[in-house]
Amino acid sequence: MKIRLVIADDHLVVRAGLRAMLGAEPDFDVVGEASTGAQAIDLASRLRPKVVLMDLRMPEVDGVAATARIRERHPDVSILVLTTYDSDADILKAIEAGATGYLLKDAAREELFRAVRAAAAGASVLAPAVASRLMDRLRAPGHETLSAREIEILEHVARGQTNKEVGAALFISEATVKTHLLHIFAKLDVQDRTQAVTVALDRGILRLDC
Repeated sequence: MKIRLVIADDHLVVRAGLRAMLGAEPDFDVVGEASTGAQAIDLASRLRPKVVLMDLRMPEVDGVAATARIRERHPDVSILVLTTYDSDADILKAIEAGATGYLLKDAAREELFRAVRAAAAGASVLAPAVASRLMDRLRAPGHETLSAREIEILEHVARGQTNKEVGAALFISEATVKTHLLHIFAKLDVQDRTQAVTVALDRGILRLDC
């Protein structure tokens, strides 16, 4: 039986290239393409693919949110993230949202094919560079890993938002934001918001474009 695939990427050229590449494999069947996160969610419901190749930077609904919604509604659908972004924030958010694998767009053709087949079988697949980053984080002496929520809050702080503004954006109370920030300060061994953002950027936890 062929592996049914949906390609979700907002760039037409990327989708066309992936369709041509994957369609040439006898055990792959590309059944749909999505240019937005919302379309990806819809196609996953209507076409019930085995694997969705998901870009992270998607209009309407981003790739992480789309991944979470698809996995919530259709846990039998595997999500293989295929992106150019390899920051800790992106990786952690995607995995916590339910992504089965995380691959970078510069992956070799055969690496992509193996990842798709592994995802279809329910196995987790991480690009070597991604696996290395996660291992480095786990091995870092004296530094605890920030949760996806903590990273999300720190991203808002990096944009210059107040605790009240962060709470409004994430639909949580200002007190909850303060509690998360205290945990972040302790994990990063810093004293204030500015230091937290600086250290997070230095360690690659946050992106400069966050």
